[in-house]
Amino acid sequence: MTWKDTVEPVLTRLPAIRRPDGHVPFRRKLGWTAGIVVLYFFLTNVLLFGVGSEEQVFGRFRSILAGASGSLMQVGIGPIVTASIVLQLLGGSNLLGLDTQNNPRDQVLYQGLQKFLVIVMTILTAIPMVYAGFLTPDPSVANSLGIPVGGLEFLIFAQVFAGGILILYMDEIVSKWGIGSGIGLFIIAGVSQRLISGLLANEIIINQPNIGETGILVTWGKMILGVRERPNPITPDGFQELIFGDAQLLAIFTTVTIFVVVVYAESVRVEIPLSNARVKGARGRFPVKLIYASVLPMILVRALQMNIQFMGQGLNNVINMPSWLGVYSQEGPVGGFFYYVAPIQRPEDWMWFAFNVQGNPEIWQILIRVTTDLSVMIVGGAIFAIFWVRTTNMGPEATAQQIHGSGMQIPGFRQNIQSIERVLEQYIPQVTVIGGALVGVLAVGANMFGTIGDVTGTGLLLTVSITYKLYEQIAEERLMEMHPMMRKMFGS
Repeated sequence: MTWKDTVEPVLTRLPAIRRPDGHVPFRRKLGWTAGIVVLYFFLTNVLLFGVGSEEQVFGRFRSILAGASGSLMQVGIGPIVTASIVLQLLGGSNLLGLDTQNNPRDQVLYQGLQKFLVIVMTILTAIPMVYAGFLTPDPSVANSLGIPVGGLEFLIFAQVFAGGILILYMDEIVSKWGIGSGIGLFIIAGVSQRLISGLLANEIIINQPNIGETGILVTWGKMILGVRERPNPITPDGFQELIFGDAQLLAIFTTVTIFVVVVYAESVRVEIPLSNARVKGARGRFPVKLIYASVLPMILVRALQMNIQFMGQGLNNVINMPSWLGVYSQEGPVGGFFYYVAPIQRPEDWMWFAFNVQGNPEIWQILIRVTTDLSVMIVGGAIFAIFWVRTTNMGPEATAQQIHGSGMQIPGFRQNIQSIERVLEQYIPQVTVIGGALVGVLAVGANMFGTIGDVTGTGLLLTVSITYKLYEQIAEERLMEMHPMMRKMFGS
């Protein structure tokens, strides 16, 4: 028996969301999508029962994990992304031996294996959260329930695990019955919430200056109305207040720049002309975008960095680590290996000339950390983009089969799959690597200069790109809803 025969009875019996039997109307898809978003926001406000104190687990990775600390969405999409990393590595190196493109049985096994890995990763993520000191149970709650503290810890673990499973099936509902993917939808929801908070925050009383945290719009409104003192840009303190303080000019500039660059990059493409072999005069184009693999591979790279930092924090909570491995303060690593591999998340992490950098590292130490982060994002972005293209059937071979199967061909070439594949091989692999590296540079650059709402550059980058693609998908759905014949042409 092969490993497929051994695991097939288990993987095929895992609970799954039933696929629709036929075409799902656009309004119904929109209803399912909106309903899941409302449910997601509801679950982020359901607090974990029995937690006395909480240590920030993922910190600034929250913007790409689409979770909420201390709630049922504690783990967010972390287990899903981690399972995807494992499958990307195994599938990209062809260790699984699954033909997900042509073999229906392998497709079912791949989906079942992915779901099984998500369940395993949820357990492996929830255990250290509860038992390594990140989520501390409240002894008074245990006493009121008449159970030991260990029993309350298990109850907290069960809640975290249940939240991870809920978000798994919510993602599956959106993928099968809604528009886009649940992962992208949850990232957009979380980052948008942070952006709005960064613009407005909670302080809206204009006659009480300098009280609490204020959003950018509120801060500028107070300065324009004269309620708050306006910084003098000529003086060093006033200039720093405008750039890095509550006015956040640098964050505004970075946010606008990311919006413009990502939208422009999404529109840059190489268009390969196509013609229909059966219908004369029917022509089209196959676009090979600059960001061909989308920005989703960036989630995999950041999740890999997040898991490394999560492991470091967990080890620091349970053992006394040697200084060369990691030195920790309340906000994170300030020395050792885990410091150098920690991603740059904000200007305060590296601008030694403008801030008192945490841990007071030497300039050469900061430069090593910046170089490491940039190298990991560029190389990792290119590698995971290649794996993403292979495992999602976006490579030259799979795309050539899709084009040929739709009855289209490239004018001036033979009417076979091999001819189409040879043309696509001249563009797709190169564009995939360049696009993956470019997204990595943008993500690090945005993190280094900060963004509105402190959403991190990676979170903002993902949100803009996913929103742009969601808009394209909605436009395509509307087009096929208005013209049913287009649905047959697209193979939906």
